[in-house]
Amino acid sequence: MANYGTEQIRNIVLIGHGSSGKTTLAESMLFNTGALTRRGRVEDGTTVADWDEEAIRRRISVMAAVVPCEHKGVKINVLDTPGFIDFVGEVKGAASVADAALVLVDPVSGVEVGTELGWGYLDEYSLPRAVLVNKMDRENAHFQQVIENLRGAFSGTIVAAQLPIGEGSEFKGVVDLVSMKAYQGEGAAASDIPADMADAAADARTQLIEAAAEGDDELIMKYLEGEELTAEEINRGLRAGINNGSVIPVFCAAAANNVAIRPLMDALAAFMPDPSVRPPRSAERPNGDAVDLPADAAGPLAVLVWKTVADPYVGKISYYRVVSGTLRGDSRVWSMPGGHEERISQVFVPRGKEQLPATDLSAGDIGGVAKLGTTGTNDTLCDRANPLLLPRPTYPDPLYSVAVTPKTKADSAKMGPALTRVTEEDPTLQWRMEAGTNETILLGMGEVHLDLAIRRMESKFGVGLNTSVPKVPYQESITHSASDYHRHKKQTGGAGQFGEVHMEIKPVERGTGFEFDTTRVFGGSISQNFFPSIEKGIRSQLEAGPLAGYPVVDVRCEVYDGKMHPVDSKDIAFQIAGREVFKKTFMQAGPVLLEPIMDVQITVPEEYMGDIMSDLNTRRGRVQGMEQARGKGVITAQVPQAEMQRYAIDLRSITQGRGFYTMKLSHYEPVPAHVAESIIAQAKRERVESEDE
Repeated sequence: MANYGTEQIRNIVLIGHGSSGKTTLAESMLFNTGALTRRGRVEDGTTVADWDEEAIRRRISVMAAVVPCEHKGVKINVLDTPGFIDFVGEVKGAASVADAALVLVDPVSGVEVGTELGWGYLDEYSLPRAVLVNKMDRENAHFQQVIENLRGAFSGTIVAAQLPIGEGSEFKGVVDLVSMKAYQGEGAAASDIPADMADAAADARTQLIEAAAEGDDELIMKYLEGEELTAEEINRGLRAGINNGSVIPVFCAAAANNVAIRPLMDALAAFMPDPSVRPPRSAERPNGDAVDLPADAAGPLAVLVWKTVADPYVGKISYYRVVSGTLRGDSRVWSMPGGHEERISQVFVPRGKEQLPATDLSAGDIGGVAKLGTTGTNDTLCDRANPLLLPRPTYPDPLYSVAVTPKTKADSAKMGPALTRVTEEDPTLQWRMEAGTNETILLGMGEVHLDLAIRRMESKFGVGLNTSVPKVPYQESITHSASDYHRHKKQTGGAGQFGEVHMEIKPVERGTGFEFDTTRVFGGSISQNFFPSIEKGIRSQLEAGPLAGYPVVDVRCEVYDGKMHPVDSKDIAFQIAGREVFKKTFMQAGPVLLEPIMDVQITVPEEYMGDIMSDLNTRRGRVQGMEQARGKGVITAQVPQAEMQRYAIDLRSITQGRGFYTMKLSHYEPVPAHVAESIIAQAKRERVESEDE
């Protein structure tokens, strides 16, 4: 593929609800530019963008793909993203390296949950955008209705840039309101506007010209004075309005039948901003100083690695955007924040899984490189003499978790490295060891997301894992003070063991943890040499508490008396005495089970608000507030984690996939007595069963 200068590049991310036709559009764009001789189909698993084996199996996009198209001297880097909500990390990663977005909307359903979520991500990055009403050949398609729907849902001047020629089965092409030409059929040669559409086209063009003029003081004055704007002035106004976000043009097409794709590509090349006109990106030097980096091929090298894929045959493949400077093959670069050198052997332009070799890539372009050492997703490549660190995108916290266990002993050794590698690829995946339950927990955005990760580990790294619902990480604490003592005495011939410890246990403020105090011991009743032994004995019980085997928190243990023997007292005796007096005293101090309480924010269409409120009541939830805006309801609540283990599935069921939520840990609080009884009984049964094995 030829090298392109910064001003010839358009980085456009495709955003939309699932099944809005993003992958099919990318396929048609490739076909129209001659990169393909035959268009693939999502249903057949033959598209360029959905090359991953899981995407082919599921018939949905599961990862962002780069699909560059060369059109009229311009390189359009199309970033195809998944529409399924579980893969939000892929969408945010692609949006972070784009300069503009094309939002695809269904002509029957209009604005859907995925549309709103994607629009919100674009707002985070302040990305210019256009809208494509795709599938205009669907039965009951209604272009004008969708535009009204968009205006009701989003701010900005949303204005038609094209009008459809027919709708549904009658859809033949479009009228372009800038050139005032019609484009019909696959060839889409320019022709005169159908006579019956002339008035509608003239009215719509007036609205488009007004929108174009509003972003430019000179043009608005000329327009208000009644002067006719030239085609070049309209184009200039549109480009400026789209770039600053004040104008959002709406196009229409039927990507599956390749109708109106060429005029769409003409518009993307003509009106979407190139990297050089976008605001400079900010970077940071090691000393904390901020640096503005315009997209300049002659500027300092700054390359953001936005995606990493582990390929079992090629090794690690890193996808990047050249933010500033020029990245050349056969060169050495510096990786930040790790601070180590990486060798760039061959740079390439990715097209799905295909790798098109290139000698170098200029600022603004998107490319790939194989076999980087330790550089991971969201790291920065730069010059060693001029180290820079680009900001990392922020990703939502995981919502769904499973406990994973190896299927075989061989899998056990490989499980940790495989989990690390799969979470390096996807920033919305995390894994950790849960100390309170001794489980390995894999966290992600939903059931499909985690199922995909498990399958990838098996196919790519040969690691078989079983999954189960994680145990809730309960904690144990006390509600009041208690005192007791324990004497450990053992005589088995020869030297014996003796140690006696008197202790008071007290509750402390939540979040304090464990405190140990011996200042009340006086008169040498216990030697200071044995204080560490007593503390060690107590600490041995903190990880698996006396009540139900969960970690003990927020207690203060004060040793105030004891006895020792001049010969038989030794370290082990006071360890045992400390351990036993702690268990005895803890159970007398009003022991309670604490459960994690989550801050939850649920966004749903207003018609589901009642159902969600009723469901939260059954989950012991406490609603903190409700807001309503633009047909959406936002409920904030605090709900026990135990009741939210599978909420991602339940919420989709209640709202028909139109609701979403965020969740993070708020605090711990006591479990209600009737609930605690069953948890404690279950823990005791499991303890007995494990001892019997």
